Amino acid sequence: MKGLYQTVFYVLILFFACSTSDDNIAFVEEEAEDDEVTIPQTYNILALGDSYTIGESVCDTCRFPEQLKDSLVSVFSTVDTFNLKVVAQTGWTTTNLINAIENENLTNNYDLVTLLIGVNNQYQSKPFSLYETEFPLLVSKAIQFAQNDKANVIVVSIPDYAFTPFGQNSGNPEITSSEIDMYNNFAENYCNQENITFVNITDITREGLINTDLVASDGLHPSELAYAKFVERLLPIAQIKIE
Repeated sequence: MKGLYQTVFYVLILFFACSTSDDNIAFVEEEAEDDEVTIPQTYNILALGDSYTIGESVCDTCRFPEQLKDSLVSVFSTVDTFNLKVVAQTGWTTTNLINAIENENLTNNYDLVTLLIGVNNQYQSKPFSLYETEFPLLVSKAIQFAQNDKANVIVVSIPDYAFTPFGQNSGNPEITSSEIDMYNNFAENYCNQENITFVNITDITREGLINTDLVASDGLHPSELAYAKFVERLLPIAQIKIE
């Protein structure tokens, strides 16, 4: 009987010892998970374009590339950093943008590149054949800057300024819209053929006469609100591309 009690005693000691050991292991593992360090990431964004990219008549943080950057900051880890480079100027045609890129000495390490260009080709009555030649060149440049990965590029459609006070009093608004459609159709078809992301925001700007808040104070360019609506469409796509 004494031997039986001793056996039971040793079994109980082993049981509690193992249980305590397992609990300690589980605690250590839990503690290790809690102590996992998030490695900060730096993301680089490049925005190429004209007045619609530089944000004519709105504040620097109101233009769509800045709003897009700020939106990405809000959905990514707080330790991540986003750098934005804008190469754009009011009045630039495709030719102007190509020349400007040559003088910028841009690197090929951008995680996201946006391209919005062509309205000044239309407004300045440049031959459409010029856009047919130079738009693909600019897309190729964008891909090169995007780490040579077309998946990191977003082409944005041209807004329609016919639906602004300026557009209503400059030329024929119907012809303006028709020609902008021609430019956008070419760009979209090219992007589809090359498997490049094309985001249409033109319909937003075509509400400018009904919703005057979509037009900036100059009566021509998109407002901060319009750019915010652009970003609503761009953000989910940009987030996937960067992740």
